[in-house]
Amino acid sequence: MVVLPRFPYPLEKGDKLRAYHQIIGLSEVYNVVLFAISNASVPKESIEKLAVYCTRIEVFQRGPISICFNLFLCLFSQKPFQVAYFYSYRNARRMQSLLKDIQPNRIYCQLIRAAEYIKDYHDCPKTIDYMDALSKGMERRIDKAPWYAKQLFRMESIRLKNYEVRIFDYFEHACIISRQDQAFIFHPKRKDIHCIPNGIAPSFFERPKVETDKDIVFIGNLSYAPNIEAVEYISSEILTKNSAISCLLAGATPSAYVERLCAKNSIQLLGWVDDIREAYCRGKIFVAPMMIGTGMQNKLLEAMALGIPCVTTNLAGDPIGAVDRESICIANTSEEFIEIIQELLTDQDLYEKIAKNGCELVRKKYSWSHANAQLIGLINESKSK
Repeated sequence: MVVLPRFPYPLEKGDKLRAYHQIIGLSEVYNVVLFAISNASVPKESIEKLAVYCTRIEVFQRGPISICFNLFLCLFSQKPFQVAYFYSYRNARRMQSLLKDIQPNRIYCQLIRAAEYIKDYHDCPKTIDYMDALSKGMERRIDKAPWYAKQLFRMESIRLKNYEVRIFDYFEHACIISRQDQAFIFHPKRKDIHCIPNGIAPSFFERPKVETDKDIVFIGNLSYAPNIEAVEYISSEILTKNSAISCLLAGATPSAYVERLCAKNSIQLLGWVDDIREAYCRGKIFVAPMMIGTGMQNKLLEAMALGIPCVTTNLAGDPIGAVDRESICIANTSEEFIEIIQELLTDQDLYEKIAKNGCELVRKKYSWSHANAQLIGLINESKSK
């Protein structure tokens, strides 16, 4: 049984991408029953995408009344608001019936947001995928939050940190996306958490034929706080200081604030693109000034696989393990971003070196087949805590 806080299609979010490809890998070894939580009805087309790999699919919806009620109750508990947001007592009862009916021999749960549904089930081994250190991501957002929300972010960071520790002991196995995130899970046995990275679909090594007409490009879910922060940085710290640089943005659900930033600095905004590779390849350089957030940035792996030189921060570059000015370029100030962008645009030898080495790094280290083999090996481990 695979338990997810979101239905894993379409692939507009990092957790959905990871879950989708993991389900494909797991289906090669197991009969997969998918349990996913959703705020709305899931389109038939999305169900069909997963039905190829799953023997049974259960989607449990939550209504706005249930969400608001749970968040209100959460004020009087120590559980994180993120956990309360995805939880429903009615759906928990349905889950218990489903477990009795299916009697799974393994359970794989993605993110602590869904852990409440199966943490107390002990009739088979369970694996929790932390994916990211959510508490650290929330902590990094405190300074950027408006004054009236700082205390709420601080409270949620503390609650997440404590919950990440507590939930570890309910599962036989645990995994996470990177060593950097592992270090922020403050359980005494955090080194037992296996690091399983993301992979890249083979199609990203096939460059589509599109005109490269922009200097820089940024791709991501444009309603997600770390990506909005990155867009703001590109607008205010890069383009405002060097208006000669042309820029393209693409990604799902751009917020109104992102739309205003684009209009202000003549940034071309595409929104959702059916073949996202085409948006990547319209830019000469992929720029990702990630200042908050956690985990491994799929957007960097995808751009590197397509042979596009990437410029990013230490925060996003370190989990990938790429060497600065060999397979990636690291910048942490606006001056450094502008300098390396200009250098890549004018130095063809450097441009080609970063492009080639970045692609080779991703080809060697990041494949879904290798990542899924690690996951299956972890799930099949017989030892218990």
